[in-house]
Amino acid sequence: MQPIVIIGTGLAGYTLARELRKLDGTTPLVLITADDGGFYSKPMLSNALLRGKAPAELVSADAAKMAADLNAVIRTRATVEAIDTAAHTITANGEVIAYARLVLAVGARPIRLPLEGDGAADVLTVNNLGDYAQFHEKLQGTKRVAVIGPGLIGCEFANDLAGAGHKVSIIGPDPHPLGRLLPAQAGAAVREALSAIGIQWHLGTVVSRVERDGEGYRLLLADGSEVSADLVLSAIGLQADTRLAQQAGLTSNRGIVVDAQLRASAPDVYALGDCAEVNGVVLPFVLPLMEQARTLAAVLAGREAAVNYPPMPVAVKTPACPVVVAPPAPGTSGEWRVQVDADGVRAEFIDGAQLRGFALTGAATAAKQALVKQLTS
Repeated sequence: MQPIVIIGTGLAGYTLARELRKLDGTTPLVLITADDGGFYSKPMLSNALLRGKAPAELVSADAAKMAADLNAVIRTRATVEAIDTAAHTITANGEVIAYARLVLAVGARPIRLPLEGDGAADVLTVNNLGDYAQFHEKLQGTKRVAVIGPGLIGCEFANDLAGAGHKVSIIGPDPHPLGRLLPAQAGAAVREALSAIGIQWHLGTVVSRVERDGEGYRLLLADGSEVSADLVLSAIGLQADTRLAQQAGLTSNRGIVVDAQLRASAPDVYALGDCAEVNGVVLPFVLPLMEQARTLAAVLAGREAAVNYPPMPVAVKTPACPVVVAPPAPGTSGEWRVQVDADGVRAEFIDGAQLRGFALTGAATAAKQALVKQLTS
């Protein structure tokens, strides 16, 4: 019997394998990964400093334990060079591996800014444990960190860095933090709270150049101002990794295009997680990934299933200003109705009499469960 092959051992790949083994304990299962196959939760990377966790401490199980737990073969340090959907094979490290069904769980890649300057190549991104280990090493002995990007990941890393004693500057074109998720009043609350722990903001502008300046860097901004830093972290967002899919001739758009059963455009090929565009939408968050994994596990086990997302609020890991947001679906009509008081911001996105989304900060996050029950998709 040919195996089910999963490319990727991040949260998506391993969660799918676990869900599949709940339904099917015997079908041969092979996982292929470019790294060492250790299991860790990627969302933990942006708050590891405050928890005092070194990179190695974020790994809860190595590849050998995961293989034993999952009754699977895990091929580590393996690069997939090609997929032949007609022959039902992949080539990894020069070896041809046959599959009965193939799952792409290859995640997303950091978007790289087209920066100029002799320090541009030194700008770091953190998208996996290896990246974080490099970042953590270079962080030692530094005081000033510039974070490019005031979105979710940028704000989480900035809060973590500031809490660990670093002087942090956040730079980005948005008028307020978390601009793609929050209305202005909620974004202003995040800015005020993070300012209170020492974070400096340079919003409404972008980085034009990164120049080396002794042991550190000088960032030249489009508005003519400058920021000095010992280390520069770019957190401007991710894009689905569709490279393998495109080489294999799979239909791709913002992600690998799949249907409600996570089926891609070739027979017996599937995708999930940050690389997948499910019914026209890419949702790079944990809760959608979990729903996708449960659905695909059922499909692979021969059961009827389709992705059906429940309300999925996102908790932003900024302890200085707790945030929970359930953004309205793209294109949803309506307006934000906002209440601001000393306890925080409560914003509801209303379409007629229907609640289509919400954003909560500070103590107002206590209303999450009540609002989830009212949400209309």
